[in-house]
Amino acid sequence: MITITPIASSSAGNCYHLTDSKTPLLIEAGARPARIREKVGNLAELAGCLVTHEHGDHARYVKDLVRAAVDCFMSAGTAEKLRIKGHRIRPVEAKVQFALGTWDIVPFSTVHDARQPFGYLLASGREKLMFATDTAYINPQFLGLTHVMIECNYNEDILASNVESGAVHPSLRDRLKRNHFGMENVLEFFRQTDRSRLQEVWLLHASNGNSDVARMKKAVQGLTGVPVYIADE
Repeated sequence: MITITPIASSSAGNCYHLTDSKTPLLIEAGARPARIREKVGNLAELAGCLVTHEHGDHARYVKDLVRAAVDCFMSAGTAEKLRIKGHRIRPVEAKVQFALGTWDIVPFSTVHDARQPFGYLLASGREKLMFATDTAYINPQFLGLTHVMIECNYNEDILASNVESGAVHPSLRDRLKRNHFGMENVLEFFRQTDRSRLQEVWLLHASNGNSDVARMKKAVQGLTGVPVYIADE
């Protein structure tokens, strides 16, 4: 059974602990190792860490994890941007499956202002989890998902109001919309996705000033009919 423990989920840092009860791992390296230990215990027990892209709130502590003997999996482009090498850095390719303990993992390309950003599809037994954050688009053609961890960064009306009031510069609004998934994107993703086996949804990486997480949760839960959790609550 897949268990998800958010460690950090915001523009300040992102890190999530996953286990299928046999193989524990991290997705993202945006939290201090001390914070990770606080939440989930010994780093030595981790099978590895999946990193989506090079931005600091997702990859700031890769070197610390490597020093703690944690293998870090990422695209070759992400490793190049981080300027990090070594046997603990494990480049992976889009659409090429690899095994990590009892997990079968397939990276897939996302749309973000980064060198070679990835999302990840993870399967263990009969359960299947999709993880995608910091992306303007997600291909909805995943079948049999039981768990979804998906960015829900902003509400369109709140963002528009903040631009109108001057709280958000139009250039920032444009960057958000080019590179991040808002609530309407999330709803459309679920409308087009096979939900027949869906068990739970985690909404990630909400913008502090441009989102209403209670409204996001209610909307996604109403559409999917499954429990929805906000990762930074």
